Order: sequence, then structure tokens, then C-alpha cells
Amino acid sequence: MKGTTILCLLLFLAMLCIPFLAVGANLPDSLLDSPRVTDSGPSADFEKASFRIRDESTNQILTVGDRDFLYGAIVTEMSPNAEPEALKAQAVAAYTYYSRQRAQAHEKGADSDFSADPQNWKVYVSKEQMQERWGDSYQAYYEKLTEVINSIAGQTLQSNGELIDATYFAISSGKTESSEDVWGGKLDYLVPVASPGDLFASGYQTTASFSAEEFQNAVREKAPNADFSSDPSSWVGTYDRTNSGTVKYVTIGGQEVDGDDIRSAFGLRSSDFTIAYADGIFTFTVLGYGHGVGMSQTGAQFMAQQGSDYQEILAWYYPNTTLAPL
Repeated sequence: MKGTTILCLLLFLAMLCIPFLAVGANLPDSLLDSPRVTDSGPSADFEKASFRIRDESTNQILTVGDRDFLYGAIVTEMSPNAEPEALKAQAVAAYTYYSRQRAQAHEKGADSDFSADPQNWKVYVSKEQMQERWGDSYQAYYEKLTEVINSIAGQTLQSNGELIDATYFAISSGKTESSEDVWGGKLDYLVPVASPGDLFASGYQTTASFSAEEFQNAVREKAPNADFSSDPSSWVGTYDRTNSGTVKYVTIGGQEVDGDDIRSAFGLRSSDFTIAYADGIFTFTVLGYGHGVGMSQTGAQFMAQQGSDYQEILAWYYPNTTLAPL
């Protein structure tokens, strides 16, 4: 019996990893043939360009060079202990995402490209903040980041010659979401892809519990007409989910409530959840962390650990795109 259980577990793990066996075979030719930045080095434009970042805490506008921005942007999203290829994928995605915002801000004549909260390590932090947090490890981490940035400096993801909306998030529920399902805009590079490595993440599944009164009060903030006159065990009805698992709508108290509204009302880590009721307590079981669209950072780390390089990671999570200099 024990041997059968182990065999089943091995088969299950193998099935999870099968989607990645074909990653190389499914890479767009444009990515496979694209030369690496290390062949020629960062461009002069990259070294001269800068971002105008509004500090949310002080309302001051910081002028930060593209290179310095990448140092500060990578580490607000991933640990410097992450695999170098995962860090490279994150760097390209972040550089693409915020370069797109910069271009849009310039078109609108805005006085800043986007906002950040360095004090709370959101979007961007300075080298001084890195030194303060990392202490004696700062030099080793900084040198690792330098190698990462030198290898991808100036590279962006593009579709039809335009910068893509290179969104990313922490952990999927095993499959990423389409932009159309989550935000309503269809993009052929933000489509569902398997991300089985996420299932091994320590934060893959979380729970949150609330009393019947807390549950009722939170729901009424989003659905004031919900009817809670019946027994609490009947308050939660059917779910309308995307193919990847995110809750689009859930019926509570006879009212359809948006899944994102429920996520925000209860502070859940994602909108892929189920609700159970027992002994006066409502318990949410939540899978993944984040909106689920684009690159899973946990999935990128898993792929890097399996030997994928950053080009393969980016091609997997952002199909129908090409790597090109800004």
C-alpha cells in the first residue's frame, strides 16, 4: 500500500511538470533567434534615459536613471536570493511595464511617469535603502543584481512593435488568468498558461475566517441589498469562475457579488477562493496570491530552478511577444 501511494505521488508530480517539458518547443522563433544583450552591452539610450517617479509619501518627483531604477524595481518584487534567470525575467517585465507607463505619461503631458512608495518598498527603492536593509550582504547582492541588469539592460517585451502591458504577480493557482477574464480587455499575450510550480509555494493556499456577523457586515459594504434573514448556512450560493479558477461572481444573500469585491472586503490574497460555513464561522480557502495575469513570479523562479533561461520564462508567460530594445 505504501509503495502504491509513493508511485501515485510521483506520477502526480510528473504530470504537474509536463507542461514545462514543451517550453523550448513552443518558444516563438523571434525569441529563440534574438541575440542576448550580453553580446553587445547596454545601449547608450538606456544609460542616459530616466524615469520621473512621484514619491507617494512625500509627493516629490524623483528623477531616477533607467539603470538605477532596475536595481530598485527588481528587489521590491523578488528576493535577491532568487535564481538569476528569474531575476532577469522580472527585470525585463518591470522595465517593459514601467517604460510603457512612461510613454503614456509623456503622451498625456503628465508631470510624472508613475508613482512609487519607497518607504514601504513598493515599485522602487534607493541603493541607500538596500544597504540599510541588507547590511553586510549588500555588496554581494548588489554585484549579483549588476550582472543581471547588464545581461538584459534595455530589453523590452513587444507585440506588433509596441511595448506590452507586462503585468506580473506573486503566485497563481496553477494556471494564470487571461486579461479578458480579469479586466475585460483581450490581449493575445495575456492568456492562461500552466504554472504548476506555484503549487509548491509555501503561500499557495491560505485561509481566513470570520464570524457570521463579520461576514455579513463585510458583504453588505459591497452588496447592500443582500438578504441575510435565513440561516447562515444558506447565505452562500453558486460561483461563476474563469477557466483558471478566479471567482468572477459569487451569490451571497441572493445577490451576485463581484469576486474582486469579496477579495477586497475580506483582505484575501487572491480572488480564487471557496467559502465554507461551520459552527458560526465562515472560512475562506484561497489559492494563489495576486491578480493572476501575466508572469507568476513563483512560476518564474520554479522554471529557472528547472534550467529555463529568462527568454524561455518570458516566452512562456507572455506568448506572442518578442524581445526588442526600447
